[in-house]
Amino acid sequence: MEWPDALPSALELFPTMFHDSPSEGAYPSLPTSEPVFSFLQPDHPNGLKAQLIELVNAYEASPQDPTLSGATIDESEGPVIVEQNARIEPGSHLIGPCYVGPNAEIRHTAYVRQFSWICANAVVGHASETKHSVLLPGAKAPHFNYVGDSMLGSGVNLGAGTKISNLRNDGGEVHLRIDGQRIGSGLRKFGAILGEQCQLGCNSVTNPGVVLGCGSQVHPNTTVTGVFPANSQHR
Repeated sequence: MEWPDALPSALELFPTMFHDSPSEGAYPSLPTSEPVFSFLQPDHPNGLKAQLIELVNAYEASPQDPTLSGATIDESEGPVIVEQNARIEPGSHLIGPCYVGPNAEIRHTAYVRQFSWICANAVVGHASETKHSVLLPGAKAPHFNYVGDSMLGSGVNLGAGTKISNLRNDGGEVHLRIDGQRIGSGLRKFGAILGEQCQLGCNSVTNPGVVLGCGSQVHPNTTVTGVFPANSQHR
C-alpha cells in the first residue's frame, strides 16, 4: 500500500537512533521500509514483541534484582530484565517480558507491563503505566501517565496526567487521519508515535493513532487526533 508522504518515517521521527551511536543498553531496530507503526503489530516478525522476546531471552539472569529495591515482579509470562545501574523505587511493579535499560528510572508505584522496552535514561514515573510500548533514550512519562501500544522518541516529555489512548470506544480498527483521509492501520490497539523532543502539556490526551513529528507541542488540557508534521502546535 502506498502511504501518503505526510506520514513521517522512522528516520524522520527518531533521527538520533539512526545517526548517533547508542552507547548504553539495548535499543530496538526500527522499521525503514514499512510504515513506522508496523513496529506495533503484535505478530510482526521484527516488531516490538518479537524483538523484546529475543532480547530478554538472551540474558541468563537480570543484572539487577528489582525486588531488592522494594519492587515486585511477575515473570509468569517472561523475564523481567533490569540493567545494573537502573534506578528502581519501592512499590513499582514489573511484568515480564520487559526490559529496563541503564540509568532508566522506574519510580514509586509505576506499573511496567508486558512488552515494555524502557531504554537508557528513560523514566516511568509515579503512578504511570506502560504496556507494549517503547520509550527511547531519555523519553519521560513521569507523573500519572498512561502509555499503551506506543513509541516515544528521545527527549519526549509527557506532562502530569497526560494519557495516550490506544483503543477506540467501539473496539474497532484504529485509523490514521492524514490530510483529511482516514486510513486503516490494521491495528485494534494503537496509541501514539511521538517524534523526538515532543512536549505534551499536563492533562492532554492523544486519541488512538496519533503521530506527531519531532519537536511538536501539545498545550495543557488539549486533545489531539491525527498525523502532524514536525514542530506542529496543538491548543
